[in-house]
Amino acid sequence: MRVFLETYGCQMNFADSEVVASILQTAGHSVVTEIGDADVVLINTCAIRDNAEQRIRHRVRELRAMQARNPRLRIGILGCMAERLQSQLMAEEDNVSLVVGPDAYRRLPELLERGAHAAVELSTTETYADIEPVRLASNGISAYISIMRGCQNYCAYCVVPYTRGRERSRDPETILREARTLYSQGYKEVTLLGQNVNSYRHADVGFPQLMEAVAGIAPDLRVRFATSHPKDLSDDLLRVMAAHPNICRCIHLPVQSGSDRILKLMNRHYDSAWYLGRIDAIRRYLPDCSITTDVIVGFCSETEEEFQATLDLFRRVRYDYAYMFKYSLRPDTYAARHLADDIPDAVKGRRLEELIALQGQIALENNRLEVGRDYEVLVEGESHRSKERLFGRNSQNKVIVFDRRDARPGEYRRVRVTDCTAATLLGDLIP
Repeated sequence: MRVFLETYGCQMNFADSEVVASILQTAGHSVVTEIGDADVVLINTCAIRDNAEQRIRHRVRELRAMQARNPRLRIGILGCMAERLQSQLMAEEDNVSLVVGPDAYRRLPELLERGAHAAVELSTTETYADIEPVRLASNGISAYISIMRGCQNYCAYCVVPYTRGRERSRDPETILREARTLYSQGYKEVTLLGQNVNSYRHADVGFPQLMEAVAGIAPDLRVRFATSHPKDLSDDLLRVMAAHPNICRCIHLPVQSGSDRILKLMNRHYDSAWYLGRIDAIRRYLPDCSITTDVIVGFCSETEEEFQATLDLFRRVRYDYAYMFKYSLRPDTYAARHLADDIPDAVKGRRLEELIALQGQIALENNRLEVGRDYEVLVEGESHRSKERLFGRNSQNKVIVFDRRDARPGEYRRVRVTDCTAATLLGDLIP
């Protein structure tokens, strides 16, 4: 069959779609790049917020028009939304004939042959470590490597433990083999992925040891990772990062709230003092490290004073970037069962706008400090606004746009920052 894969959500979902493509191709199916060529459309989904699920439902209903023209076209839902809603999805969206959770992808070839079916069993062992992903729409420069699956932190607001199961880590040798293969194919950057990547452990190998091993493959292979949990960000990891220049100077450290009471309600396993202690440790070991975060405003019972604590924390840390969201109640979570979603949506919206404005100001001020500095940039491709300009990212994961001249994608080039916006640095190639 000809299968079109459409992916929504986090980096883990995109990495999963590459695993799915490999499983399908190994079984003799083909993955097509144009939806009009497909016999089957598989949508890999996100369930982290309600609007993510509503977007998927809207997309499924849009596809009815294609099915009207091609009655044999089948629609399948993969991933977290499939796991959360299971066979309910096929009842509510009657043009969906296949529902497959994140741990059942090996069954896809069999399920495609059988027709309508749901496979949503969770596993305590599945890591897909033996499957070589098919790099979908790859730029040939950067690639994801999933090093672990699942989560067992059970944050009060989060559905991930229920959609991806308990935490389990891949054998480090399979990770190193995948990274070496990518490097031999010309890739210049790998990003190690996990729900809480720095809690990785397989036998006696922890995340610092794994990072050191991957960084040791080649000095010109950049290594990134996402996402860190503050409770697991160790000084050992920071020391490893400081010792290896090819480990990128960027840490994504979700804070979620600046209020200790809200953090406790969220079951985040740390308070603001602990979190700020981790920020201080990053600054101590890695003075040139950029720090990004996730935050939720309007969580159950959040007061104005507690929201102000989040603003104050942002002023203290001065993040380079933040993913900022209004609280969205997710069914089956602790918060849905035991807490009241009692902050009016208008209040959530106003708080979010205030936080976005503050973060925009901080990001612009941070970027202005970059003007005049030189960076090694991994060139990724043409700027979206002009074919005469290229863009790349520095070690701090900041996008820099610069004149093309003789630079080519996949090269490391030195760039001097000459100007900026809140989101982007502008620069000139250094001859």
